[in-house]
Amino acid sequence: MISIENLCVEFSAKPLFAGVSYVINARDRIALVGKNGAGKSTMLKIIAGLQQPTSGTVALPKETTIGYLPQVMVVRDERTVRQETELAFAHIHEMQAELDQMNRQLAERTDYESEEYMALVERFTQTDERFHLMGGMNYQAELERTLTGLGFRQTDFDRPTGEFSGGWRMRIELAKILLQRPDVLLLDEPTNHLDIDSIQWLEQFLINHQGAVIMVSHDRAFINNVTNRTIEISCGQIYDYKVKYDEYVVLRAERREQQLRAYENQQKEIAETRDFIERFRYKATKANQVQSRIKALEKIVPIEIDEVDNSKLRLRFTCSQRSGDFPIICDDITKAYGETPVFSHVNLQLRRGEKVAFVGRNGEGKTTLVKCIMGAIPFEGNLKIGHNVEIGYFAQNQAQLLDEELTVFDTIDRAARGEIRTKIRDILGAFMFGGEESDKKVKVLSGGERTRLAMIKLLLEPVNLLILDEPTNHLDMRSKDVLKEAIRQFDGTAIIVSHDRDFLDGLVSRVYVFGGGKVREHLGGIYDYLKTQSNLSIKGKDFGTQDSSHQAKPAALPSREGQGTSGSLAWAEQKAQARQRKKLEKAVSDAEQAVAELEQAISILETKMSTPEGSADISLYEKHSRLKQQLAKAEEEWTLAMEQLDTL
Repeated sequence: MISIENLCVEFSAKPLFAGVSYVINARDRIALVGKNGAGKSTMLKIIAGLQQPTSGTVALPKETTIGYLPQVMVVRDERTVRQETELAFAHIHEMQAELDQMNRQLAERTDYESEEYMALVERFTQTDERFHLMGGMNYQAELERTLTGLGFRQTDFDRPTGEFSGGWRMRIELAKILLQRPDVLLLDEPTNHLDIDSIQWLEQFLINHQGAVIMVSHDRAFINNVTNRTIEISCGQIYDYKVKYDEYVVLRAERREQQLRAYENQQKEIAETRDFIERFRYKATKANQVQSRIKALEKIVPIEIDEVDNSKLRLRFTCSQRSGDFPIICDDITKAYGETPVFSHVNLQLRRGEKVAFVGRNGEGKTTLVKCIMGAIPFEGNLKIGHNVEIGYFAQNQAQLLDEELTVFDTIDRAARGEIRTKIRDILGAFMFGGEESDKKVKVLSGGERTRLAMIKLLLEPVNLLILDEPTNHLDMRSKDVLKEAIRQFDGTAIIVSHDRDFLDGLVSRVYVFGGGKVREHLGGIYDYLKTQSNLSIKGKDFGTQDSSHQAKPAALPSREGQGTSGSLAWAEQKAQARQRKKLEKAVSDAEQAVAELEQAISILETKMSTPEGSADISLYEKHSRLKQQLAKAEEEWTLAMEQLDTL
């Protein structure tokens, strides 16, 4: 489908990569990997046609469409969410306008027998058929399905985009790209602003997408679930593996061992050649042999070895003095901003040494509860910080507190104590500050680099309670492995706010789920929790909505069942609501399955209709019309069930 030939990119005469050639096929699911700065984002921009290579070509068929989602983009704020997303259907709007214009001409003209009139009728008929084939009458339902899948509620659709944070506006851009159904999707860190349920919805969308997908992502679970091919950029070259990421990691380790052996053999050969030249340089009888060896030495192309894998580096957070048995106890914590409630009657307690996760949709209150624990904002209820608790807090704004005049190395050198000072260079390398990067001043670092530096600094501070708010957003997979192992080995207590399933897997023993103004406890790890959510992949389902049978109550706190206080449902009402919710979720699931089956049947039929034989078969057009009517009905049923579920 797309052919890349002898691609070369240079910055200031320094090659980023050279002689790169590969082919992207129609149904490829490619993970583009490599260390930061290897050229992954540059590669996507070149394929998208937004950047020109120094040399080489990118050849693609004339009609191929490309959708590109960059890491950062400027989003305009003068439209509502629905209006902005509808821009994805500009071609349908243009076709609708064309149909309206032809319809007016047909109504106004009276030369019914003329060739021009008959030609207009024919053009109107063909355009109208194409309009219906492209889903012109049903695009609103598809738009709402996609926005709901990415975490928007029905009530959000008509809100101005300016009311949303940058992360939510990036979701709107992602929705627009997905709705355009391009032949090739280029996604640069698409999960950075998504929560777990939205990530899982996006996984299913990409798996079912009919075109090619090329993505850059540090979410291991996401790329393992979606991709079937891994292309690594390393040492200015690419290495193409026809396997998913986890299998690539194994093959890459084997390749590096081979490189090391070849490198050692080459170095031995070079040393022997130089030794021969030095020994016989001034002997006339060996002059020809010496010259031959000199020429051979000049022709040797040095073997490059992939960057050192620092994921094996073992680091530990420094645990200070022993805290009390219960570092944090929350009793009836309620928080609202004005008339807008965030959550109510939150009850939880953490035992010393526990590692727990806060998960849920963005905006459901995870960071808000963290701020309550830190005493940064007022709240209602009782919150007790245990005896001798010393908190180490990592937030996104943590990077703003760094001294901008210090270098990266000096920042960590001042924070390090004891034996760890001998490993500062290794630590910096593990978090992508190796070599000359460690001599940069903080003031010239990007936002992501500052965030990583703040994480390293926290790693070295003596605390006994860690609170980490989205700690992995700017880390590559190796850095995340180092951080995960450090948290696992930490003797103190940890609260981790994260949407990274692979990072949380095997790290936390309890999950607190934020959703619908409540915080529910689930005993077990992240995948154990996800398995209990049989309908998690339903588009629009709130992350954290679950059957009451899965609601674990805090062991040492009084149950609040049956209380009639504001914000709390009576037990019987909870059971009735749970049954109604389960019924509606099944209706949504059934309707969604019907839509998917009808869409697949229509796609198969349209493929037949596009052939010379099929285009002449009238029965196919009749069947296509019936299927379209059935699809419209199924989508109406899905929308109705979703609205009822949202209301509940």
